[in-house]
Amino acid sequence: MTPSSNEQHNELKRSMNSRHLFMISLGGVIGTGLFLGSGYTISQAGPIGTILSFLVGGFIMYLTMLCLGELTVAMPVAGSFQTYMTRFVSPSLGFGVGWLYWLGWAVTVALELLSSGLLMQRWFPDSPVWMWCAIFGVLLFLLNALSARAFGESEFWFSSIKVSAIILFIILGGAAMFGLIDMKNGQPAPMFSNFTSTSLLPHGITGLLMTMITVNFSFQGTELIGIAAGESKEPEKTIPKSIRATVWRTLVFFILAIAIVAGMIPHQQAGVIESPFVVVFDSIGIPYAADIMNFVVLTALLSVANSGLYAATRMLYSLSNEKMASRKLAIVNRKGIPMNALMITFAISLLSLLSGFFAEDTVFMVLLSIAGLGAQVGWISISASQLAFRRHYLKNGGKLEDLKFRTPLYPVLPLVSLILNLTVLVSLAFDPEQRIALYCGVPFMIIAILIYQYRFKNRLEPQPKNELGSYRKADNL
Repeated sequence: MTPSSNEQHNELKRSMNSRHLFMISLGGVIGTGLFLGSGYTISQAGPIGTILSFLVGGFIMYLTMLCLGELTVAMPVAGSFQTYMTRFVSPSLGFGVGWLYWLGWAVTVALELLSSGLLMQRWFPDSPVWMWCAIFGVLLFLLNALSARAFGESEFWFSSIKVSAIILFIILGGAAMFGLIDMKNGQPAPMFSNFTSTSLLPHGITGLLMTMITVNFSFQGTELIGIAAGESKEPEKTIPKSIRATVWRTLVFFILAIAIVAGMIPHQQAGVIESPFVVVFDSIGIPYAADIMNFVVLTALLSVANSGLYAATRMLYSLSNEKMASRKLAIVNRKGIPMNALMITFAISLLSLLSGFFAEDTVFMVLLSIAGLGAQVGWISISASQLAFRRHYLKNGGKLEDLKFRTPLYPVLPLVSLILNLTVLVSLAFDPEQRIALYCGVPFMIIAILIYQYRFKNRLEPQPKNELGSYRKADNL
């Protein structure tokens, strides 16, 4: 049956393969959380505590991605876990999660633009940060207005630069840390002195908990594999491959890089205004090394903003397709781009321009906490949806052997994932600087659920009792 012109007008195009998915996921991960947020983590948790934080964060990421793998292979749709939450847990919660996740990524774009503007201060100290936010924002909007394949291809190369830079940082930073490369101004190699000169947790367990939302934010972006599933070729093959590659490479890169940063910078000197990676290269006697790293970090941040703009746009598209937003947001142009959703998301990302009126570090921490909250709620919904999906699947006659990707040790691992993700969310309450995310996020969720109940509830078509036919929506996005 040939789809109607209206259906074609609302369909995304399946034009991305596994290398695009893998690099889009890395593009969403390697950014502000690692390059700038790690400075905050080191200052609060200390060097050893920082490594522990990232190990725990990596474990949570691994469990969450196992849950996402089963869901996206069984049901590869744009919008991913918002759709799963709506169908298998609660439509009102799915509505709230979808809108909060969209807000989180839209704010993440603002955060990355602000971070990019801060980095430009190294070269243009007298220029206003908001000017660079505007310039980079327009560039990213134009990139996202191209086809999905063009976006995936550009993100592939952006991410390739980031991965190469992290490998170079690990090699050079490690060599400097152990005295194989001379330090600037004849300073002695730190070796393990920054680890041994301070206590395990200088600010106690509270300091460790305070950093967990920032650490998890560093890993968040891996779930973009699920968001991009609706535009991927052969999702049953590309998604599991991309998840495995992303999880292990991200974990190795992050732990090694963080260990070197923590070993090179005393935790009392770490912060959020300048990238600790740039500080490390500045301490090495290699000409222009810090400027080169500053450029690489800038590329990395713009790459995350590029991925974030993509993710938030597709989430709005999904909400519209689920009749949880205006139908106009699901309209796509000839290139398969939902332009209305893109323009609204871009408008929110202009929050970065607030740096022209408020202190940059204050705006940074507010945006970081809100972005972390949105992504964290997304991870919670993934774990909860997998538990509900498997129960519904078996109840409606599904067979485990028919699932091409299964979360192991069900229901233990999904439950552990859910509990750990909820714990990280609660940790926001321990940090006065990031607590504003709860003050904004909790009322936002309550209002969203109320709006759903009174405005959107009756718009949804009732789901059939046997939902097995609705698991596969690859041909009917």
